[in-house]
Amino acid sequence: MKIKMKSCENPSTLYPYREWSIEEEHYEDEYNQRSESVFALGNGYIGMRGNFEEGYHGKAGASVAGNYLNGFFDSEPVVYPEGAFGYPSRNQAMLNVSDARIIRLSIEGHEFRLDQGKLHRYKRRLDMRSGMLHRELEWESPAGHRVLLVIRRMVALTHKHLAAIDYAVTALNFSGTLKFDSAVDGEIRRPEATDDPRLGAGSAVPSLLLEDTGYDEASGNLWMKQRTRHTRFALLTAVSHALQAKSGREMSHQLIGQRISVCYAAAVRSGETVTLTKYITYHTSRDYGEEELAGRSADVLALAKELGFAGLAGEQQAYLDSFWAHADVEISGDLALQQGIRFNAYQLLQSVGRDGATNIGAKGLTGEGYEGHYFWDTEMYMLPFFTFTQPEIARALLEFRYATLGKARERAAVMSQKGALYPWRTIDGEENSAYFPAGTAQAHINADIAYGLKQYIQATGDMEFLVSRGAEMLFETSRFWADLGHYNPARGGAFCIDAVTGPDEYTAIVNNNAYTNLMVQDQLQYAYETVLLLQRDYPADYERLRQAIRLTPEEAEGWREAAARMFIPFDEQLGIYAQDDTFLSKQKWDFEHTPADKYPLLLHYHPLVIYRHQVLKQADLVMALFLLGNKFSLADKLRNYHYYEPLTTHDSSLSPCIHSIMSAEIGDLAGAYRYFSRTVRMDLDDINHNAKDGLHMAAMAGSWMSMVNGFSGMRLSQGELGFAPVLPEQWESYRFKVTVGGQLLEISVEREAVVYTLLEGTALEIRHKKQALQLLPQEPVRLSLAQRLEAVIFDLDGVITDSAEAHYLAWQALADELGIPFSREKNERLKGVSRVESLEIVLEGSALAKLPEAGKLRLAEQKNDHYRQMIGRITPADLLPGIRELLDSLRERGISVGLASASLNAPLILERLGAARWFQAVADPAALRKGKPDPEIFLQAAERLGVPPGNCIGVEDAAAGVDAIRAAGMKAVGIGSAEQLGAADLVLPTTAELDAGKLLKLFAR
Repeated sequence: MKIKMKSCENPSTLYPYREWSIEEEHYEDEYNQRSESVFALGNGYIGMRGNFEEGYHGKAGASVAGNYLNGFFDSEPVVYPEGAFGYPSRNQAMLNVSDARIIRLSIEGHEFRLDQGKLHRYKRRLDMRSGMLHRELEWESPAGHRVLLVIRRMVALTHKHLAAIDYAVTALNFSGTLKFDSAVDGEIRRPEATDDPRLGAGSAVPSLLLEDTGYDEASGNLWMKQRTRHTRFALLTAVSHALQAKSGREMSHQLIGQRISVCYAAAVRSGETVTLTKYITYHTSRDYGEEELAGRSADVLALAKELGFAGLAGEQQAYLDSFWAHADVEISGDLALQQGIRFNAYQLLQSVGRDGATNIGAKGLTGEGYEGHYFWDTEMYMLPFFTFTQPEIARALLEFRYATLGKARERAAVMSQKGALYPWRTIDGEENSAYFPAGTAQAHINADIAYGLKQYIQATGDMEFLVSRGAEMLFETSRFWADLGHYNPARGGAFCIDAVTGPDEYTAIVNNNAYTNLMVQDQLQYAYETVLLLQRDYPADYERLRQAIRLTPEEAEGWREAAARMFIPFDEQLGIYAQDDTFLSKQKWDFEHTPADKYPLLLHYHPLVIYRHQVLKQADLVMALFLLGNKFSLADKLRNYHYYEPLTTHDSSLSPCIHSIMSAEIGDLAGAYRYFSRTVRMDLDDINHNAKDGLHMAAMAGSWMSMVNGFSGMRLSQGELGFAPVLPEQWESYRFKVTVGGQLLEISVEREAVVYTLLEGTALEIRHKKQALQLLPQEPVRLSLAQRLEAVIFDLDGVITDSAEAHYLAWQALADELGIPFSREKNERLKGVSRVESLEIVLEGSALAKLPEAGKLRLAEQKNDHYRQMIGRITPADLLPGIRELLDSLRERGISVGLASASLNAPLILERLGAARWFQAVADPAALRKGKPDPEIFLQAAERLGVPPGNCIGVEDAAAGVDAIRAAGMKAVGIGSAEQLGAADLVLPTTAELDAGKLLKLFAR
């Protein structure tokens, strides 16, 4: 069986469920490396894994001492056994830099180590409100000396280059001497080699070379200067200390090889506490001139000493108070998920670059997985979180893309294309993907960046960024698409894009990946509209940009045309969008006989084995259903989701959140909750079994998207912000805030109602489902979420009237003319299906079964001529019993009425019955892609009525119709036999027993 989901329950309860903290109450060596990732600290520039100050003394390979600087890397040649033109020549890797956290304590000559002595008490706590990592231990040395250690660590969110450790030791049962050995170690111990492609290949030789060390007598500062082997960047690591003790002094300092240290000794009496505070700075020549590094380090250390640990902690608290006031998501009724979503938001903040020169890696600053590279994860997952909670950070992420636009232009030229092609994975803008089928071929990153830009501009109104930077990015990447694609005569002159890979990396190098083409279509249209906007409102800036990139009106018009003629592969028989030109022709993967230990597939099967099958690593077309939702009907979303979801392994951590969002939108709250649980606890429960290598930043951001875009239904389209909130049955309520156009909006969802409150701003217009709302400051608007009957949608034959006999006689007349047998038994199979499908059933077994499509259409029309003659005799007296009274009763109650009949003659029949006046909407079967039991016809009727499907009842007399109603998310009433219509919520033997009271009771339950 295919492995689909895992429970969010943590069987080992490694980290007890807490609202605002991650805690470890017992040290277990088995989980050490995983906890090093979970307890990581960062500020977007410095990242420190949760290693112990005293070091790790457990089993080999169970620890990675990690200290990282965002954007600081070395570069080595990529060795290809068989190379080709255009392959990236060098690989960049984020470096594990010098470890300055080291503090080794000895008590009367006995070194504190967790593998020695006796541990009486242990607790480690990551406090997400204060931004502090706490350790509290009571330890007894082999000689019986007991001490209480209270250790606090922070990476300063308000000081890019600074981290600090406060190390307090209390003597509990002795008087004697404490010694602190505080060190900086420049020798990096690399993790063990692995065949996992999600990890970096690493380097066989050190990337950081020691150049010099020093000790400043006046300030007491220790420093170490290193240089990267290939990129030749300089790194200066410096530390200073403050000792608080009744009797303490510095004993010595050592500068030996790649380890520098200073030793302090303090006499202590029983009950007394000695505290050593250590301040740490990192500065590199990527940020400043090399000659500035020493002075800048000294300045930061001096500031840190002046503020003291308490002062830094106060700044940290104030920063996080502001962050949580905008970014917090509250869930009432599920402590595990509450903890998870706060942890995810906190780790995102700790890992995101905020300077416009750096970005956010797939593993953030928590580990070396993916070598610290930036991917499309930024724009598709992390950017939305920051756009709506910390827009200034979102802008900085986009500024990074603008800063690397020149290299994107160079990459497009290497690929023999015009414009700009952004790299699939990078640190400084160079393409670092050595496996092009799942790397460079994913050119959709251009459209992803354009989409992120568009959403940012719509959400913030930051026209200055669009005019000064964004438009140039948009135009150059659009220029790439116009050159890459072509108008294909074999596709009727449609615009096609060949040899690309979509988000699903288990399907590579295809023509017309639907996700890519849809996203490019959206980008090209946006680019054209932006040209018009600049011409109209910013003519001087337009002229500057036009000259700079040699943009012509004809080129912009070409973008519009390409968008209009974009080819989107669609399968008429299945009624779904094909993932690409050939995906649906492939054999489906044999999930039933794939052992559970063979997932993820990429670790157990050659890529060609995977590429030959219908199997997805992650959401592809399903992701387009979410991002470009206004291009698809709800019926499209249901049909496509139900086809692709069973084929998706979720071997990528990026996938569950997208399926959670779409499950919520199509009304599958149970599925949405399962997928949400998986993504929100991805790392805390180590669902993918690789949290030890670093945390999954995209999944973390995806959990926020699952809440905001999924359960609350938030969409931003054409500048209009809308919500369609739902509440999982497991929760009591949830609440979050979003920032839009500089205004802060709070959304609170309860069991029966949603409350919208504009907390900051002057006025904001939003849409609740289809209702427009004008919000004013501090004036909450409360709307009911209770389902209520708003519309009843009827089938025609057997429900409003019985024209079945006329249909039978018409088919019989056609069959007689054709000389083929027809019976009432075969006629029963025609109920609820379209005219053409009915004809195919009638022709079964005859020589006419293989008639060309045009011939079949002529016969169908011939049958319809017979039928129209017969229904010409219909009168109001042919309304079925009870229907007139029911329709009058519904109108009196203000309940809308619609018709969902597969008959093209339905409007004529309603006129003949004198019933048209009761119906506000009649579905058009000619516009349908699929007939019943597909739900499209009922969804179309609900859409025309302007009523959510969940507030509708469908009435049918055929099993296929009942199935269609249920699939549409409506309550179903069946007219006829309970044996045949058992799937309905209510079955009545005849229409005479139908009344409004019984229908209303279906919602009263």
